[in-house]
Amino acid sequence: MVNAMTLCPRLAVRAILLHENRLLLVNAWAKGSDLLCAPGGGVERGRSLPENLKREVFEETGLTVSVGAPCLVNEFHDPEGTLHQVDLYFRATLVSGSLDPNWKDPEGIVKHRRWVSRTEMADLNIKPDSLADVAWGGQSGETGQGPITYDPLEPIQR
Repeated sequence: MVNAMTLCPRLAVRAILLHENRLLLVNAWAKGSDLLCAPGGGVERGRSLPENLKREVFEETGLTVSVGAPCLVNEFHDPEGTLHQVDLYFRATLVSGSLDPNWKDPEGIVKHRRWVSRTEMADLNIKPDSLADVAWGGQSGETGQGPITYDPLEPIQR
């Protein structure tokens, strides 16, 4: 029998963290993929979304951030399995810290973290596809505070 909870979408939070006009990205999978995404992860029950995001960013990068407005809702699923995840992206600001190559993610998932320019993103395998436009505000180059962007459900990529 399938547990009803396995059928519910998993909720995660992610940070759009720009610093010196570079976006922070981390590896998306622990096992051999070149896929990059914004730092973040699963929401723990009983904590606010911003609290969860601060915790996730610190765990994955060692950085302390403040959390601003939501800016993107992205969802993906595994057509062959039960995974369906909804990622809520928030704008974040660096409060303290710097990337340390010796930092260890306690869950062992994030092993690579890097700041990238919008130009560099064009040559990288990044999800979601709208990440650069959301981070830099479309083609204008201004970090927008406009309406939240929604990415329709797409199959998971590894």
